[in-house]
Amino acid sequence: MAAYKVADATGLIKLDAMENPYSWPEGIKKDWLEAIKDCQLNRYPDPEAKRLTKTIKELNQLSGRFDVLLGNGSDEIIQLLLMALPEASCVLAPAPGFVMYKQLSDCLGLKYFGIPLLAESFDLDLPVMLAVIEQYQPSVIFLAYPNNPTGNLFSESAVLEIIKKAKGLVVIDEAYAPFANASFIGKLDQHDNLLVMRTVSKLGLAGLRLGYIIGNSSIIEQLNKIRLPYNINVLSQVSADFALSNKKLFDQQTQNICAERSIVFKQLNEIEGIVAYPSAANFILFKTPKNSAVDIFLSIRQQGVLIKNLSGQGGLLSDCLRVTIGKREENRAFLKALRVSLQELNL
Repeated sequence: MAAYKVADATGLIKLDAMENPYSWPEGIKKDWLEAIKDCQLNRYPDPEAKRLTKTIKELNQLSGRFDVLLGNGSDEIIQLLLMALPEASCVLAPAPGFVMYKQLSDCLGLKYFGIPLLAESFDLDLPVMLAVIEQYQPSVIFLAYPNNPTGNLFSESAVLEIIKKAKGLVVIDEAYAPFANASFIGKLDQHDNLLVMRTVSKLGLAGLRLGYIIGNSSIIEQLNKIRLPYNINVLSQVSADFALSNKKLFDQQTQNICAERSIVFKQLNEIEGIVAYPSAANFILFKTPKNSAVDIFLSIRQQGVLIKNLSGQGGLLSDCLRVTIGKREENRAFLKALRVSLQELNL
C-alpha cells in the first residue's frame, strides 16, 4: 500500500481537489462568527449532532423512516460501513472510481472488486457488474453519482438494476450532487438496501470535513454502534448548520461553477490534441496526446497552476489529467497554461 498523498499547492492556483473556489461575503462571515462565538469549547459536543441532523433531514425532506449518520468527511462514513462487515465480505465498485473505496477495503482485509467502466462512455458495464454480484454477493456496492474521476452520471436504469439485484447494501455516493441536478434520495423509500451518501466539502465547506449518509433507520442504528463518540466537533456542527441555513448563497455559487464548467469544456475541446469528457461534477477529465500527460502536467504547474495527474493509474485514465473548475480568472490561467505547454512541447 501507499499513503494518500496531497500535493503542496503553496503559491499555485489550486485546481486539483474539486473545491469550491468562492469564499463567503463579509456579511455572511460576520453572521457566522456571531453564531460560533458562544460555542462551549470546554464541553464535549452533542454526540448525536441533533440540531445539524434535523437541518439535513429538513433540507432533504426525509420521512421518519430514514435517519442520518454524520462523519468526519465521507471517508469516515466509508470506513464505518466497511468496518461493520464480516471479515469474509467483499466490496464492489466501478473502476476508475473514488480511491478510498479500495484503499479502505484493502486496509480492512476485505475482498475488493473494481469493475472497469465502458471505454469512452465511462458508463457501467452492467452485464459484468450483475455477473459479479450473482457470483460473489458483495456486502456493499459503491456507486459514485456523478463518478469521480470521470465526472459522468451512470445510466439511472443500470443503477436501479444493480440495486434490485444486490442482496447487500448499495451506497450511492452523491458528493457532487449540487452540480448534477440528479439524486437517488427520492428512491430511498423504494429500496431497503439503498443508502445515499453526501458531503458538504464540494459544496464549499471542505475545511469542515463533514459528510453524511441517509438510509433506513435500522441500518443507521447499526452503523452508530461502531461510530466513535463525539466524532463531529462543536465548531463543525454549528458552522455546518449555519451554512446549510444559507442555501441560497451556495446555490448561486453552484450556478457560477456550472456556467464556468460549460465554458472550460467548450474551450478544452477546441484545443487540438485535447479531448475533454462531459461532466456533471465541478471538474473535467481530459485526455492529452499519447505519453504526454506528465510533461503537460509539469509544464502547467511550472506556470503556476496545479491540476491533477491521473495518467499513472493507467487503464481508462492513461494520458488523462483532471482540472477543477475555479473562478473565471483561474480557469483562464489554466487554459492559457495548457496552450503554452502544448506549444512548448510541440504537441
